[in-house]
Amino acid sequence: MRQSQAETRRQSVAKRSMTKEAKQLTGLIAGLRESLEGIHKERTSTKLTGAEMGMLDERRNNLLLTIAALDDRLSAVQGLIDLGRPHIIRVH
Repeated sequence: MRQSQAETRRQSVAKRSMTKEAKQLTGLIAGLRESLEGIHKERTSTKLTGAEMGMLDERRNNLLLTIAALDDRLSAVQGLIDLGRPHIIRVH
């Protein structure tokens, strides 16, 4: 009986932790998308040299890769929560 209560408690803590992580990821992704929009506006609104254009393109590509990776992470976290299988993620 005690083991069952401990497991229930661990599940509850893990679900809260993963829900918090999902909210943080959502906010982070939204902020990165705003940065992406800023880059797009800067790229189209001013006359830029080739080097400046290349730098903005590189920043845009890096943001797109980061957003894709965070989207994957968010999807995984939400999937585990939806399946009722949350767990505490340990980062080493």
